[in-house]
Amino acid sequence: MADLADRVRTRVIPAVLTALGVTMLAVGLLSYTTPVDAGPVASDQPTAGIGQTSPSPRLTLPPLGSAAPATAAPTFPADRVATRVRIAALKIDLPVVKPPPGANTYPLCNVAMYLQDAYGALGQPGEGKATYLYAHARDGMFLPILDASKISNGKKMLGMVVEVWTSDDQRFLYEITEVRRHQLNLGDALTATSEELWLQTSEGPKGTPGKTQVVATFLSQEAADPAEAHPAPKPIVCG
Repeated sequence: MADLADRVRTRVIPAVLTALGVTMLAVGLLSYTTPVDAGPVASDQPTAGIGQTSPSPRLTLPPLGSAAPATAAPTFPADRVATRVRIAALKIDLPVVKPPPGANTYPLCNVAMYLQDAYGALGQPGEGKATYLYAHARDGMFLPILDASKISNGKKMLGMVVEVWTSDDQRFLYEITEVRRHQLNLGDALTATSEELWLQTSEGPKGTPGKTQVVATFLSQEAADPAEAHPAPKPIVCG
């Protein structure tokens, strides 16, 4: 009997206690690996005291597929057109007018003009397209662009700011990023998909095929003084 009691005390009881400990540990692991509810946090949830386990935090998640509310895109004024262009660093400051009617009409003098295409690929400032302005390479017009383009392929002009005013009293700022000489088409301007400004002038007498183009990227837009946005154009017919 003494041997039996010793066996119970030294072998059986420790084995039972060990088994109970493993069982409680397994229950504890299961309780920590149970998925956490993603619902809102309950306001009456009890706080943990000494010897108590703190409840798992619960998060509020947005429904699957939800997104931030969309904001309306700014509306482009349908009647907005460029009215003035200035490159202060080159002492260029010209009213901008609509080209005279007729496909073969020679450009006017004392003003710059905006180019329109039949398919609407070119635009006006703020329309998210290329705005294309052109003028003769003459005194008081775009001659400084031609002169500057002849020196190191126009590197002097890179970084210059171009200001363009519009008919709805806005001023747009652009930075010159590229100068192209001897150009025979405006394909890149027609396919532009962002806000850009293109300036063009001739490279020689009437009939000279190559043109100089200046490309500028958009910097900013702000409200303008109506008097500054509407200079009085005085175009003349020149040949």
